[in-house]
Amino acid sequence: MRETFIDTMTGLLAEDPRTAVVLADISAASFAPAARRHPDRVLNVGIREQLLIGVAGGLALTGLRPVAHSYAPFLIERAYEQIKLDLDHQGAEAVLVGIGASYDRAEAGRTHLSPADVALIDSLHGWTVHVPGHPGEVAPLLRAAVAADSSAYLRLSTQRNTRAYPGGGDLRVVRDAGPGATLLVAVGPVLDAALAAVADLPVTVAYTHRPRPFDVAGLRALAGTEVVLVEPYLAGTSARVVSEALADRPHRLLSLGVGRAELRRYGTAEDHTRWHGLDAAGLRRSVDSFLGELSAVS
Repeated sequence: MRETFIDTMTGLLAEDPRTAVVLADISAASFAPAARRHPDRVLNVGIREQLLIGVAGGLALTGLRPVAHSYAPFLIERAYEQIKLDLDHQGAEAVLVGIGASYDRAEAGRTHLSPADVALIDSLHGWTVHVPGHPGEVAPLLRAAVAADSSAYLRLSTQRNTRAYPGGGDLRVVRDAGPGATLLVAVGPVLDAALAAVADLPVTVAYTHRPRPFDVAGLRALAGTEVVLVEPYLAGTSARVVSEALADRPHRLLSLGVGRAELRRYGTAEDHTRWHGLDAAGLRRSVDSFLGELSAVS
């Protein structure tokens, strides 16, 4: 996904003189050819992430369309106050592109973990959040975000599904279990594990790579009584949206994602996926327990 972003953004710089890229050393070598061609629109501020956002805000106020890029914990968590003030408060729209989603760089330790990034962006108003599940989704999402002239966060990951689902971010049914079935909504790169987890269960699986704005109309059309939400970031991030969308009907919601407890371990991204119960086996245990509770009540 990172390489696709760099290639697509390099193309956008050549195509659209309004575009600019602001870096904080991360990916600077990859953007060096573009920087030589567009020295006034490829800016590297060094390891100063707060300044990264401030510069992006300033460029936006001059009429440029800035894309700010770094690792998610530095781009979103470290610079959150600048996102809130220099972008949101000033009405300065920008596209933020983060890599190292959740625990992609788990071997680098806690400084490089950022499962709360989408929840932080969700505390602001009117942002679009894209969470691609495959490199093939990155280019169209980036181009759409740049063309939209509104604030957006594009969350890139080393985790990926086997198939791309380009196009809009409305809920897309990838497995239909028929009327009245439990609905499982998978966001971004957790789709493959979710499909494997419920392969032999009466569960409809819907996919989205745009959790904000959430496809409320699609959710209402698909949801029965039981909804399972699987997100590759902090568990429960979209629970508020789903609950509000279904507030006028009885429903039960299971929200799965990265747990809030700090594991205090290194390991690999695959290890953390397993430890947080986001692999197929872990998701199956959670879904079985959820549906088993329903059977016990019935």
